[in-house]
Parts: sequence; C-alpha cells; structure tokens
Amino acid sequence: MPSQSVTMTLTRTITVARGIFAPGHLGELTQYLPFELIDDVLTQTRVVQRRTRLLPSRVGVYFVLALAVFPTLGYERVWDKLVAGLGSLRPCRPSEKGLRDLRRRLGAAPLRALFEVVAGPLAQPSTPGVCYRRWRTVAFDGCSSLEAPDRMRIRLWLGKITRYRGGAEGYPHLRIMTLCETGTRGLLGAVFGSVRRSETDYATALLNLLDGTMLVLADRNFGGDDFLTRTAATGAQLVVRLTARRRPAVWATLPDGSFLTRINGHRFRIIDAQVTLTCADGSRVSDRYRIITTLLDHRADPAIRVVSLYHERWEIEPAFLALRDTLFGGRVLRSSDPVGLEQEVWAVLTVYQTLRRAMCDAVETAPGTDPDRASFTVALTAAVDQIVTAANITGNTSPENAIARAILDNLLPARRPRTSIRKVKCPLSRFGAAPSNETRPIRSQPITSLEVTVLGSLEQPSAREHPAVTADPGHRQQVLQVLRSDPDREWTPKQIAQELKVVRYRSITAQICRWTDPGFLERTGRGRYRLTRQWLAPQPPASADSTTDRNP
Repeated sequence: MPSQSVTMTLTRTITVARGIFAPGHLGELTQYLPFELIDDVLTQTRVVQRRTRLLPSRVGVYFVLALAVFPTLGYERVWDKLVAGLGSLRPCRPSEKGLRDLRRRLGAAPLRALFEVVAGPLAQPSTPGVCYRRWRTVAFDGCSSLEAPDRMRIRLWLGKITRYRGGAEGYPHLRIMTLCETGTRGLLGAVFGSVRRSETDYATALLNLLDGTMLVLADRNFGGDDFLTRTAATGAQLVVRLTARRRPAVWATLPDGSFLTRINGHRFRIIDAQVTLTCADGSRVSDRYRIITTLLDHRADPAIRVVSLYHERWEIEPAFLALRDTLFGGRVLRSSDPVGLEQEVWAVLTVYQTLRRAMCDAVETAPGTDPDRASFTVALTAAVDQIVTAANITGNTSPENAIARAILDNLLPARRPRTSIRKVKCPLSRFGAAPSNETRPIRSQPITSLEVTVLGSLEQPSAREHPAVTADPGHRQQVLQVLRSDPDREWTPKQIAQELKVVRYRSITAQICRWTDPGFLERTGRGRYRLTRQWLAPQPPASADSTTDRNP
C-alpha cells in the first residue's frame, strides 16, 4: 500500500510579454484582446508612451480592464492579481498614485476604441435562437440603475433623479443604452450619459449599426413615429410594441386580422392580439398587445408568430443583470470624475463583450446548444482564475480552453416558461401595494398553456381592459372611408360632416387641418381637401420586404 505522505511536483509554463510588459494581460481573455490589438488601439488614439517607463500604456489598458473584473478591490490589490502568477518575473510594485496617474494618462479614448473593435454580432446565423428566418434579432433598451459617486463634477454631468415630494436620489445615476443581439446577449453598440436625456435620443445614435440583415425588437418607449421611420430607413426589419393609445389609420386589412398603415411614407403592419397565460396554480393572466412591424407578408410571417417573436426582446434584460449585478455587484462606480467614469464604463462594456464572445465560442463547439444555457457567472469565475494564475495568455502553452471547459461542464437547464409580477427594485415606499389592475402572480409560476388571439383591425379595447382608451374608432378613420368613396372629389369640412351626420362640424374642421401635416389629406384650395394618392389604394403591397414607397 503506497504511503499517504508521498508527494509529487508539478511544473507549468506560462507565456507572457517580456520585461515591464509582463503584467499586461487578462489571463485567457488575452486571446480575445491580444497585445497587437491593444498596441494598435493605443497608436490610433495617440496615447502610446513617449519613453518606456515602469508602467507602459499597454499595461495600463489591461490594468483598467482588470479593475472592471475586480470591482471590490483597490488599485494595489488589483495589481497584485495581475502579477500573482508571474513568479520571478514579477516587477516592482507601483504606488497607488502611480496607478492613478496611469489611468489619467490613458483617458477614455483607448477603452472606447477597444470596445468599438470587439462590439458586434457574436454567433453564426445557424446557432439556435440567433435568427428569425434570415434576420438576426437585436433589441434596443436602456438601463438607468448604475450609480456614480456623489461628487460635484459627476453631478454637473449626470444630475440627479428627483423623486416624490422634491427629494433627490442619493447618488447620480448613469443611463446606458445598448443595441443587443438577443440570441447571445452580445452588444453591437452602446452609448451612455445623463438620465435627463431620453432613451430614444440615445438609441438614435446607434441606428447607424443596423442593416438589412437585422430585425429590431423594442418596447413601447420606442414606438414614436420619428424613431420608427428612422429605423425602417436603415433597411432593418422591426417588431415594436405600441401603447394602447396609438390607433394608426387603416390602409389595408389583411386576412389574418392585422392591417397595414403608413407613417411618413413607410409601410407598416399593425397586429392587435390578446395573450392569455394559464399558470400551474390555475390562475389566468391576460394582456393586450399592439405590435407594429415591417414584416408585411401575412403568409410568410403570420400574426401569431410575430407576437411570439416580440417576447425575444426580454433577452436584453439578463444582459443588464450581468452588467449591473454580476460584474458590479450593485456597487457604486469607483471613478470620481467624468473622464475616469467614462473610461471605467467603456472598460466594463469591453470585459462584458469579451466574456460573451468566449461563451458563444464555447457553445458553438457543441452543435445544437442554445447560447442561453451558458452561464455568465461561470464564465466570469473561470476568467478570474485564469487572470490570477496568468494561464493560457497566448494559447500556445495549453491548447485546452479553461473558460470553454467550465462553461460546457456547467450548462444551465433549458429555459422554463414562467411568469410573475414586475417588481420595482427601488420603490418609493417599501410598503407600496401592487397596482389594483395587476393580475400576474406575486411569485413566479410555471406556464402550462399560452393562447394568442389576433383581434380585428376595427376592434378597440373595452373600457374595462384599458380605461384610458375609448371604444370610438375616431373621426380620422371615418373621414378616410368617406373620402375613399369618391377619391377625385374635393371635399369641404361641412360636406364631410354631413356624410358623417355630425352636427358640429367645426371640431372636424380643426382635425382636418391637422391631418394635412402627416400626409393623410392635401389642401387643394381654400377650405377644400382631397385624399392624398398614397392613401387611395387599400391593397397590400406586392413585395413583403419593401417598406418604403418608391413614389410616395
């Protein structure tokens, strides 16, 4: 029987940069952020050191990225993590002031340029859950729950959220707007700034990232006419939920109950659907969805399939959960000046995107595996271990990918259909009751059945379902039907009122004057109007993928 006191010696080989550049690494993630890439970014942003020092600029970039991986540690402790696995190659330990000056010397430009390089689609189109038909599904959404230090320079930039009775938040909040690939939760782009700007303003700056291979998903906050038409002009398809108050004019009714409309020269399709869930405890939850989309062909894209597709928008929420809670742990950002804060956020976004890329690469080695099953926490923990041990920096010493092995060994179970009430994480009162019209269960419940019913184009929500919306279809649709009956005739408001049997026609006169701006009517003379040519033919367009008129 062998003795229990027998020992053995293990040796390992690490490959790092030479000399003072040795601390510049991010463990196995360095394979995605190689030395050549960092050097090129530093050259492009003109922040390469003029003379070789103890802390060169390349080491500074990796140090700032390591700060995002270790948000709870100070500068010196983070430096110790980078040099822990170097052994005899460990250089002299710099002071905290030296590391702080290194950050200031770099600025935010290199980290922003680095994120723009790594940002983009991650998965192949054949990866499960990435594409709908031939379009890659992406989503817009913003996160305003990141807290910055309460310093004067930060407050001047970000401001503070004013709460009930004039009170202000304890910390300034930072709003991040991202364009996310829903299949992998990777980022195609991001912007951030003060919460005083709306989400649609930030999202407009990301529209240049869209192209004809993408399908955009967004919630009701992005349902404005201007944003919809700008998004459609990029060539991308879109599926966006509208508020219950939006009642677009009917241009053509489709057999599946949806209808076509026109907004600023673009063709859109409106789908009204009632979604009913049955939970395991026997409760039923029902809600009405009004979807606007550029998928005009009801045969290739049935209304029920489009409504089900909108649910993919929620995949962007776990991305914010990973940023806010897994990486930061809900803590306040460490930088106390605007430039440092901007540098820190770009570093966090870069680390997040690099981890997502590693997760996607790992999942694609197992064909048929959905990227949703890869755990971000497992990937982050494995990456931290590789940083501390300085292992597999270049991939030459060990062909085995430790992060990929950890991800594949700890795949999450398949997604379960569940529902629960939406809870406010930071309520004004901890004793606040749920809304009186909320029917979703307080605790998460499995969904046993899902029923989607497409409603007709003229059906309006009842006062019980949506108290803020009346059942009257409105004068606009009635006026359009009257003018379509004789499209070549020039109408006066009084004649239209007589056709509609309205006694007080002056209110209709004011409405008709407003309808000339969106392009419903054209003024032919004093007090005379005619239906514009683009609203004459109520037939659907011949091409399902054409959303813009060539001759509007």
